[in-house]
This record gives sequence, C-alpha cells and structure tokens, in this order.
Amino acid sequence: MILQAKNIYKSFQKDKDNRLEILKNVSLEIEENKITVIVGASGAGKSTLLHVLSGLDSVDSGEILFQGIEITKMPDDKLAKFRNKHIGFVFQFHHLLPEFTALENVALAQMIAGKSKTKAFKEASGLLKLMGLENRKDHKPAELSGGEQQRVAVARALVNKPDIIFADEPTGNLDSKNSKILHRLFIQLKEELNVTFLVVTHNPDLVNIGDSILEMKDGQIVNYSNQ
Repeated sequence: MILQAKNIYKSFQKDKDNRLEILKNVSLEIEENKITVIVGASGAGKSTLLHVLSGLDSVDSGEILFQGIEITKMPDDKLAKFRNKHIGFVFQFHHLLPEFTALENVALAQMIAGKSKTKAFKEASGLLKLMGLENRKDHKPAELSGGEQQRVAVARALVNKPDIIFADEPTGNLDSKNSKILHRLFIQLKEELNVTFLVVTHNPDLVNIGDSILEMKDGQIVNYSNQ
C-alpha cells in the first residue's frame, strides 16, 4: 500500500459556536500502481479527503501514512518538501502561468527543485511529447485548447517523478473528446511509468477506468469495490 489513512476526522468552523464535520472516522488504503477513484454526491467530503491525504490540509485527528511515513505531524516546511518530491497534483482548473509557454510551465517545477534549466527543459520536453504536445510546447496557455492545457498540467504534475498523482475533477471542464484523451493518458501513465492515481470525479467514463472505487456519503466511506 502506498497510502493509508486511519480514523481521519476533519471539521471547519461554521460560525462562532458551531463546527461542521466534513470527514468522520475515515480509514482507507490506496494500492500502488492503481487508479483509485473517489465518487459521491457534492458535499460528501471528496475534495476535502483528497486535500488531507495529500498534505494540502491538516486533520483534526487520525493518521496518514505515505509509504509508511506519517505525514500528519510533519512541520510545514518538511511537508512542503515531501509533497514536492513524492506528490503531483492535477485540478479541475489547470492553473498554468499565462506568461510562460507550455514548456516553461512544466520545467519550472524542476528548476525550483534545483535542476539546471537545460536538464529541466529536456525533461519537460520529453513529457510534453508523451502528452502528444511536442508541437505545442512553445505556445502559451491562451494559445492552447482546454484539453491541451490540462495535458500540460498533467505533464507538470509528473515532472518531478512523483509516486502518486492526486486529481480533483480533472475532466470537469473538458468536453467528451478531450476527457477520453485524458482517460487514455492516465491508463498509459499507470502502465508505462507505474504512476499511482487517486482521482475525485463525477465523470462515469473516468470511474470506469478505475481499478478501485471508493464511494463517499456524508463524510464517510460507505462502499469500496475493485473492478
């Protein structure tokens, strides 16, 4: 197992006197080199679960173990370095930097991690080729389609060779054609690069490519199945 959560609770301050419980005693295990999909109605706690599992948000109580290392008690600076090394993110909105080209957007993460510009650009170029964007690497986000922008975001998520990709509604803004391209890409990355995916989605086609399905309701996991 690459990731384990044990008895996770998470709440937010609703008003002066009340807290809203979002996650209620959630425990789970994520298998390595699999696509695990989280489904459930809006407000079930899916995105919050993704955020706490990835270390983007803290928990009220419980443990999160990543490859056996507990991340819930890590200091912020150490956790940030840990995320940069081990975790990649793909969100519904690609969050590309508009003033940079696709190549620069992907390479930037490696340059921040200390790689030379030459090595970072070479790595980024290879990933964009894998995404089918070799001829679009010198284009800025405004010059790319929505599907192309999201594939640049996937390349950026992969550039530091993470162990797991967290994806929150990655096809939420894409049409069916570009969604299918992204789905095939996830399968290819899992098979060729041994990437593990944990994906929140409402897209039934994306659910169908999952190896495992976690269903959430009212802040709890109510069903777990393998496909």
